[in-house]
Amino acid sequence: MVLEVEDVLHMNTGNGESSYAQNSFVQELVIRKTLPVFEHTIKGMADLDINLIGQCFKIADLGCSSGKNTLLFARTIMDIVNEVCKVNNRKAPQFQVCLNDLYGNDFNTIFKMLPNFLAKLKKEKGEDFGPCFISAVPGSFYGRLFPNQSLHLVHSSYSVHWLSQVPEGVDNNKGNIYMSKTSPPNVLEAYQKQFFLDFTKFLNLRSEEIVSGGHMVLTFLGRSIADPTSEDCCRIYELLAQSLLDMLQEGLTILVLTNFQGIVEESDINLFNLPCYTPCEDEVRNAIQNEGSFYVETLNGFQGNWDPYDTDYTNTYDLKEDSHKHGKSASNAFRAVVEPLLTSHFGNSIIDVLFKKFERHVAEELAIKKTRYFNILISLTRK
Repeated sequence: MVLEVEDVLHMNTGNGESSYAQNSFVQELVIRKTLPVFEHTIKGMADLDINLIGQCFKIADLGCSSGKNTLLFARTIMDIVNEVCKVNNRKAPQFQVCLNDLYGNDFNTIFKMLPNFLAKLKKEKGEDFGPCFISAVPGSFYGRLFPNQSLHLVHSSYSVHWLSQVPEGVDNNKGNIYMSKTSPPNVLEAYQKQFFLDFTKFLNLRSEEIVSGGHMVLTFLGRSIADPTSEDCCRIYELLAQSLLDMLQEGLTILVLTNFQGIVEESDINLFNLPCYTPCEDEVRNAIQNEGSFYVETLNGFQGNWDPYDTDYTNTYDLKEDSHKHGKSASNAFRAVVEPLLTSHFGNSIIDVLFKKFERHVAEELAIKKTRYFNILISLTRK
């Protein structure tokens, strides 16, 4: 079965226990990490008077998902622009905020939040602020989304590491669901090739939509070293693959003992590969330079704990009781992101059991070694 990424890639919808709305603190922390970059960027735009002050400031959030983080970005930008205008004794501009994601995104949750968001904005900023116009722009950011030269600032958080498709020629990645130390060399090459194709296309498309001198700020999962199978980018996927293999083995045992059909088939695992790529900083920089439309203003990396509520960055492993708590929280956060992809391939009957096993594997891992996510933050200026 071919995984059609545009049809199935979205976060868990609604407001339930496993929804993205209830499990998106990882993404909130990442957005807040970008605040100094946004402040520097907007102050620079105001100093240069790049179509910012005195008219409509047009911004886009690509891969906006749903929930409070979506409007957190919009509010953050408006706050910064408002402060910059006050310093320069100028009236804040109007705002046009374009929220983009794939067609399966839970846009209804966003729409239901807008009345309170806009009312609170007017109450805190006053009648003279804005106004602010918010719209949804469904579609893949690997295609054109906006008119030529129509945006001043583009933001994307935890989205650009998702590929437009599963790389071709990875059918021999048996027992894995992503790059792994046991993956054949051709699998690693296929993932790298797909990333360069997609990221180059992404940059080229945005170069047509952003005004000259406009900016783009991107944050996405990456890796800290050149090795594409490094633990900070691959280990959590290996644990998910191990959880699937556990279910396969248990299903085979049940089949032998009771003649009951196992719910996870080996062929299903072997045919499932995640459509994402976690690049290193050099790969990102090379792709930007080769595409040629943007100057690199900032490019750096930072770590994040698997459990976003875990603020301990000193210890290299968890105590046993902590690892269970952190394993559950990390599992919930991961489930909110990848469950729709898994359900589209394996069905929904395995999901609860799968993530119980995954939670246990994560807890055991954290008790031995506190592997962390590696994030890449880049700020770009349109030439």
